[in-house]
Amino acid sequence: MQFKILGPMEIVTGERPSFPVNASKTSQVLALLLVQCPENVGVDTIIAELWGEKPPRSAVTTLQTYIYHARRMLTREMVDGNRNIVVTRPPGYGVQVHPDDIDVNVFIQSVRRGRELLEKGHPQQAVDYLNAGLALWRGPAFAGLDVGEVLGARVAHLDELRIQAVGLRITAERSLGRHLELVPQLRSLVSAHPLNESFHAHLIEVLFESGRRAEALQAYQNLRRILDRELGVEPTIEMQRLQLAVLQGESSSARRYPAVV
Repeated sequence: MQFKILGPMEIVTGERPSFPVNASKTSQVLALLLVQCPENVGVDTIIAELWGEKPPRSAVTTLQTYIYHARRMLTREMVDGNRNIVVTRPPGYGVQVHPDDIDVNVFIQSVRRGRELLEKGHPQQAVDYLNAGLALWRGPAFAGLDVGEVLGARVAHLDELRIQAVGLRITAERSLGRHLELVPQLRSLVSAHPLNESFHAHLIEVLFESGRRAEALQAYQNLRRILDRELGVEPTIEMQRLQLAVLQGESSSARRYPAVV
């Protein structure tokens, strides 16, 4: 049995097609247990996720009902109906599955391995791992489910890790000389993440490295306007140094600012 939570929540059993998990408190509890695997989740944490700061008096009893329904749902879909996936581990609950059966764990491992390979000077292998991890995303994490404070924090963390993985992949592809191929992707990224200076820096650099210095300078001015309009600030010193380097026609190796990852 495999669990997909990087997108609409789905469960895959054996050779049978995956089945979507409906939006319910039961699914919300199961999502929280899966994203925390292999760690347990305390009862207080689950209650905070479901009801925030104002849980009902019957919260513990109602939670036990949701756990019962989660076990029943999973048992119904399992090839081995005798296996218990949702287990009680005082003072809370956990899921008894292999971490690699949950897509979020595979994604995190792929990003970690991709980063290690990039640091060791193996950019193509890094790209392969990062692509494999990013391919697991089918939409926003836990799409279609009600998300409380606890899961919301996990969503924010996963979104940030996804952005980091994209940045690492771009760095790896640039080291392979794929400047022209990256321009369309980077234009889309700066449009989707207008305040992310790392993506702007990558775009400026690949434009310059592709012999398009005027466009690189225009990309910097676009960033400057966005920051002024949205935040009333100037680009960072590193970005200003990047603009100066482009103006002076310096190569990447000659520039004196922190590498953007």
